[in-house]
Amino acid sequence: MPFAKGKLIAIGGAEDKGTDLEKGEIHRNNLNFFELGILRRIVEEAGGPLSRIEVITTASMIPYEVGDNYLNAFGKIGCTNIGLMHIRNRADTAVTDYLDRIRACDAVMFSGGNQLRLSVTDGGTEFLNILKKRYQEEAGFVIAGTSAGAMAMSQTMIYEGNASRAHLKGELKMTSGLGFINSVIIDSHFEKRGRFSRLAQAVSTNPDCIGIGLGEDTGMLITEGNKMEAIGSGCVIILDGHEIGYSNIADIPDGNPYSIENLKVHFCEKGNGYLVSERKFLSEVSEGAVIKKQVNVE
Repeated sequence: MPFAKGKLIAIGGAEDKGTDLEKGEIHRNNLNFFELGILRRIVEEAGGPLSRIEVITTASMIPYEVGDNYLNAFGKIGCTNIGLMHIRNRADTAVTDYLDRIRACDAVMFSGGNQLRLSVTDGGTEFLNILKKRYQEEAGFVIAGTSAGAMAMSQTMIYEGNASRAHLKGELKMTSGLGFINSVIIDSHFEKRGRFSRLAQAVSTNPDCIGIGLGEDTGMLITEGNKMEAIGSGCVIILDGHEIGYSNIADIPDGNPYSIENLKVHFCEKGNGYLVSERKFLSEVSEGAVIKKQVNVE
């Protein structure tokens, strides 16, 4: 894929929008998610509070409630130019008004929910092609997504998998995502829902990909389709399978535990970064440039 001029912001989720846990509940430790952290960063990257941001609620089963939550959240940080796209099926993606609006906006925000709804609804459509073209060609254009909206960003996407059984071969289902970025697999709610083994199996069966495990109230800003910066209050875990040695996952029957050797793990807090193509951890990223920390050893 050619050098991408736009920006991706993949968020691990805070409120459980669009899932079976959707009850309107906001967990106490996520109360500042919209006001103080990642949502404000999205606005900044898109050009400020006057930027036009379109919220796409396709993944959610309660789109109107989720949309209202986003209008309220963006409003708290001074944004009033926010649109809602309640796209429910493939026919909706061809609505002229929606197509015109994604051609004109500064950023889109995919809500959480079910990532398979995103790939099934948007895959192969003009709607998705416009987003991909703008992301590739327009500096400053932002595509953000939380939870399912983050997981669907990559070409290879997890759409189902019981975390408690993910150490067993076959307990993971994958398909093609929206394809904004290659060579990564993104998982969300990573720590809270214990998804390390799930992402490990995904990377083990796709060792060309970097696994990105996003904690809640945490995300990755991706520029140039390659350079990642951790944002938010939590932790991002990177799994690198490029140097896997022994692996039995291709040979054992489904339902059996698998074994792999030399799967690399990196932990990233806010300000740390990672280069996907170079498979390189960055201790600090500032204004798009890598700043090396000075470490004095006595």
